[in-house]
Amino acid sequence: MDAVPGRVPAVLSDASVGLFRADERVFEAMLAGWRTQMLARGLTTHTIKGRCGVLERFQRFAGTFPWQWHPADLEDFLAERRSGDRPISLTTLRADANAVAAFCTYLTQPVYGWAPFCEQTFGDVPSQISFEWNTPRHTAEDAVPPGRRAFTRAELQRLFDHVDDLVDREHAAGSKRWLPALRDSIAFKVCYAYGLRRRELTMLDLHDFGPNPHVSDFGQFGAVQIRWAKGTAGSGPRRRTVLTVPEFDWVVPLLQFWTGPEGRGRFPTADRSSALWPSERGDRVRLGSLGDAFSRLREEVGLPKELGLHCLRHSYVTHLVEAGYDPAFIQTQVGHSHASTTGLYTSVSADFKQRAVQQMIARRIANPKEDPDA
Repeated sequence: MDAVPGRVPAVLSDASVGLFRADERVFEAMLAGWRTQMLARGLTTHTIKGRCGVLERFQRFAGTFPWQWHPADLEDFLAERRSGDRPISLTTLRADANAVAAFCTYLTQPVYGWAPFCEQTFGDVPSQISFEWNTPRHTAEDAVPPGRRAFTRAELQRLFDHVDDLVDREHAAGSKRWLPALRDSIAFKVCYAYGLRRRELTMLDLHDFGPNPHVSDFGQFGAVQIRWAKGTAGSGPRRRTVLTVPEFDWVVPLLQFWTGPEGRGRFPTADRSSALWPSERGDRVRLGSLGDAFSRLREEVGLPKELGLHCLRHSYVTHLVEAGYDPAFIQTQVGHSHASTTGLYTSVSADFKQRAVQQMIARRIANPKEDPDA
């Protein structure tokens, strides 16, 4: 039993050892044991750090310790997080509730020995305080904020024209800002052409691109390997291959230019690594850099603030649907586990809907026997 990751450490379980500030020391040992258990499960250090941070914040809010917690403490904590001048999103609220639930599950498992230890030391035991009736439920419908949608084609044209004009103006003025502006411009178009998440885009390397043996016209840019795709349940990043599709074949010459000496090669840091998007002083742009640049450009164009960098991914899905691609293919391209999630990303235009209706009417007229009411 002593070999179980996360079990009560011997220094605490030895009844002969007196504990100074026992409640704080035991809570620290509980968190340390939980970290060990999560590491043994293969969770990422980023996930573990975030979950432990939530528990430390919850403990400070409650002012008590796990063997004293009650469901009402969690409800007050979540309510406080959801209110105020800067309320957290429903997704973050759910993640916080899940972290508390996972910690309580760990403490109440008999194999770890925390319940008998707390009973002996404090005269009380930890219990589960997170339930379906006092935490946010997960539904597919609330996975996407209501204001988030795909760009219209006219909005995309305005945005990309503005970015290109900015590059031209900065270059003509002899400003050093023209090269980062060029990088961002191409990065945004690559993001749209492959339907990428922000992290997936930022972490691209030169060697992630390769040929599609079935479509030789695209050369070395027939497909891209996404190595930093979104994981599940605290796991590490997943991988997927995204194929270059004919509707976005304009990205091929763009990538050919960028990966050459006149594009990426102009950065003094380009030789330090294989990162596709080097920064002026480092090997790679920071994770939030492209998102911040996109927000500034969107504001300059006058588009709604809800249309962030991630909406280019929504646009990719929507435009593939409008082009007639099979939903299963689109789901694979963007790396969604469930078709319902891909459906939430789709916001087809009114023209597309009207064409679909008119095509169905024409089909019924041409083949009246297919009409079940005929």
